[in-house]
Amino acid sequence: MTQTLTRSYDSYETARSVVEALEAEGVSSADISVVGRHASVDDSNAGEGAGIGAALGGAAGLLAGIGMIAIPGIGPVVAAGWLAATAAGAVAGGAVGGLIGAFTSAGHSEEDANYYAETVRRGGTVVSVRTADEDVPAVQAILDGATPINRDERLAEYRAGGWSRFDETAAPYRPPVV
Repeated sequence: MTQTLTRSYDSYETARSVVEALEAEGVSSADISVVGRHASVDDSNAGEGAGIGAALGGAAGLLAGIGMIAIPGIGPVVAAGWLAATAAGAVAGGAVGGLIGAFTSAGHSEEDANYYAETVRRGGTVVSVRTADEDVPAVQAILDGATPINRDERLAEYRAGGWSRFDETAAPYRPPVV
């Protein structure tokens, strides 16, 4: 049997290092997905997915095929893998909840799906891995070794600001200028 393990990270670079560690451990790139924001991705270069994908790819097998998709309520993101393909297919087909639907189809609760989508909207990056039950401890060790975002603390922070769920009709998130 397989499980889907997902963690969110504050930076694309951290997520990329997680993907590289997973691949080094022997996890197939076909079982790894990444959806997130990268500093070089903004609304002005949404049409440059292939070039950005090549630039961000590096040597990692999964990330070599990374591209860019625009997700309602989030804007352009770098994405690769089965989760990204599901979200992109839903967006292209006009289906509601492309990213939420992708997460729930992967076995996540609706609350978790909304959390992951909001985390991406606010600049984070999500890594999801499909893995056999016997490989769960090793995959969890890699995912958790990179200090993922504490889901409960981040949800409390979002809710304190009035958030209740991901809104795909919202404008892309712009962090407050400090």
